[in-house]
Amino acid sequence: MSDKKHNKFESSATQRVPTGIPGFDELCGGGILRNRSYLISGAAGAGKTIFGLQYLYNGITKYGESGIYIATEERPEQVRENVKQFGWDFQALEDEGKLAILDACSTKIGIPSHEKYVDVRPFDMRSMLDQIIAIQEDIDAKRALVDGTTSIGFYISDPSKIRVELLKLSTTLEILGLTSLMTCEIIDESNASRFGVETFVTEGTIVMYYKRKDTVRERSIEVFKMRGSNHSQNIHPYEITSNGIVVHPHEEVFH
Repeated sequence: MSDKKHNKFESSATQRVPTGIPGFDELCGGGILRNRSYLISGAAGAGKTIFGLQYLYNGITKYGESGIYIATEERPEQVRENVKQFGWDFQALEDEGKLAILDACSTKIGIPSHEKYVDVRPFDMRSMLDQIIAIQEDIDAKRALVDGTTSIGFYISDPSKIRVELLKLSTTLEILGLTSLMTCEIIDESNASRFGVETFVTEGTIVMYYKRKDTVRERSIEVFKMRGSNHSQNIHPYEITSNGIVVHPHEEVFH
């Protein structure tokens, strides 16, 4: 490797954004790279949304970085209620102006929303991006979670258009200075994306497995791809505890 390339790698490597998720940052050199977008793929029940919300919560409470949650699959009031089981008070963080939730779900399913930030049309990427830009200016956010790309993809339906729209989204988030996670629900765990394009518009892919083994299901996580960064090549177990996700970086799972 030339000195120029080496120095470029080193400078980007120093700009780490720790997720604060116990055990995970150890798998990728201390965290994900700043101002990049990452795909969190996994089957239903794997814990993708919890991973993303824990990333936002830790950003605010541990690292002083405000966050935006773009909720396309769950209504915000459900989310606020669900995260209480981990001791996370999202409403308090919203009241303090450190967390903003964009309700991109209610209109899509045809019910009224009383949220501060609402995507008023069933789905329009330009409208969503305008909202995100306005929110970022409001709260000076540094982190974002798009949950999830799967419902956006179903709404667009054309794979070539999905790729363009998701690229528009990830690029805008990066330009705004947001280090972002995007969730993606998969059916076949041998494929890291649902529509075959999501991995191309992000800088890295993290796959969360939820596989049945004999009479129980096992959870494991793999840093499938992370451009510009060294990362573990192994699959590691994790669990969902009363405090959120905990990864075991010194243990391996063999699929």
